[in-house]
Formats: sequence, C-alpha cells, structure tokens
Amino acid sequence: MEALVMDPVITVGLDGSPESRSAALWAAQEARLRGCTLRMLHAWVLLSAAGEKVTAESDRDYWSKKIVDDAQREVHQLYPELPVTEELVAEDPGPALLAAAAESDLLVLGSRGMGPVAAFFLGDIGLHVVAHTDTPVVLVRAQEDTAGTAAQATPPATGDVVVGLNLQGPCDRLLEFAFTSAARRGATLHAVHAGKLPVQAYAPWGMDPDVVEDLTRDARKVLGDALRPWREKFPGVEVAESVHLESPARVINRAAAGAGLLVMGRRHKHRTALGPRIGPVLQSALHHAPCPVAVAPHE
Repeated sequence: MEALVMDPVITVGLDGSPESRSAALWAAQEARLRGCTLRMLHAWVLLSAAGEKVTAESDRDYWSKKIVDDAQREVHQLYPELPVTEELVAEDPGPALLAAAAESDLLVLGSRGMGPVAAFFLGDIGLHVVAHTDTPVVLVRAQEDTAGTAAQATPPATGDVVVGLNLQGPCDRLLEFAFTSAARRGATLHAVHAGKLPVQAYAPWGMDPDVVEDLTRDARKVLGDALRPWREKFPGVEVAESVHLESPARVINRAAAGAGLLVMGRRHKHRTALGPRIGPVLQSALHHAPCPVAVAPHE
C-alpha cells in the first residue's frame, strides 16, 4: 500500500482583524513563491456543530464565515491561480492552530502593536503556538498609513532577509530556512550575530581594545564557518555578515528596520518546568521588529 503524500500547505489563522488580513496576504505571497496550497483557518469554540441544522436567522457562524470568505475573495483577486481552501474549526484557537501547524509547512499569524508592547493573534495564543510547535511560524504586522493607523495594504515582499544567530550550538535548520527564503525572493541574506561583552573586556579606564578585537575576530570566524556550507549550497544568494558586541535584542531590531523578513530561531532545549519558553531576544523581536518575523524551531 502506497503512503499518502500530502501537498504542501501554508496555513494562515484569521480572526477578522487588519493584522490577520495582512497575514493572509503575506501567506498568499509566500504560497505563490513556494507553489503551495493556502489554507485559511478560523477557529471559534462556539461554531455550530457538524450536521446541525442552521437557518439564515440562527446562523451563529455568519461572522466566522464572512471573515474567511472576505479574506479568500481578496486573495483570489490578487492571485487568481493560487489554490485556496477554507476551514472553520469548532475549537479553541490555541489547540486548533497547533493541530493545523502540525499539518503545514508554515503557519502565518497576525501580530498587533499596542504602544511600546505588542499583543498577538487573539492575545497570547500566538506566543503559545510559537513556543509549542515544531513548524516554522511567521508573525505579520498590519501595514500602517501616514496617520499611523492600520492600513489595508499588502505587506511588502521586498527587502533583505535578516537572520539572527547566537552561534552557541548547531543551527542548520534555521540557516536552511533563512537561505531558502532569501533564494526564493532573490534577496540578500544578512546574517547578524550579537553578544554582550564579557567582564574581561572591561578595564578600569573602559573597554580593553585588544580583548574586543580578539572577541570580534573569533566571532567572525565562527560565523563564517557556520555560513560556509550554506553559501556553497546556495551560490546564488548574496550574503552579508555582521558581528556586534552589544545587546543582541537591540542589534536584531535595528537590523530588521527596512528588512523584508526577519528569521529567528527557537531552540528545542529552551524548556522549563512549565513547558517550552521563548528566549528574551526572540521575545524582543516579536514585540518590536517592524517587519514580518519568522520563527524556525531547531536543535
């Protein structure tokens, strides 16, 4: 008996917000680049049960259907040849998204800013999904108009792909995602490593320049060694490298300004007694990076 081979799928979670609309448009662009089917999913625990007889007057699923149908209609106008499926799930969004992610090549969610902080798809659900899934997740902000309000516009597909690396262990799955993303877009890949200076780098009069030079040289070598096999696999991808001895969160967010996509890793080993966690640098990127953020789980 032959094994069932499923077509590659990108799933986007929808909640009717401008952020999820931007996520749908970004996911459609990505599905077209990858040659994937786009699955549009809306989950709400109070959806009508399967087989339940519903009249137009009593259809409590009206707004759920409208959310998905409106997004599908707009995507079809932009990408009429893109295969799209719609799915309404009568379940809490968190478990529904995790189940959908397990069946997908990529999960895309909207993220929304709230002043200096950010909330994500249906509050903390997006962060929960990012922390618990083994599938790459992309969080997309709504575009803003000149008045600073959410605009109805397709997220830009241009700009460099930036990948943040801490170099404290293997990161092949992260680099594969970053190089593949840059190759699909014909974009430059900017590989960024940052780390705070250790205590021995400081002298009574300030930073010791010899120690700083040695640390920088060593970090550049480690970064170059990590990138070398991927440069060979993707000779068409232009790569820029940078090493910074300062706050990683600050460096990553600065590098993301003007980028088309920021790629960050989440190591499987980041677990506590309460379950998986998201590290502080990734937390900062998810809250503050202005471009879409891809989170690639890796070893």
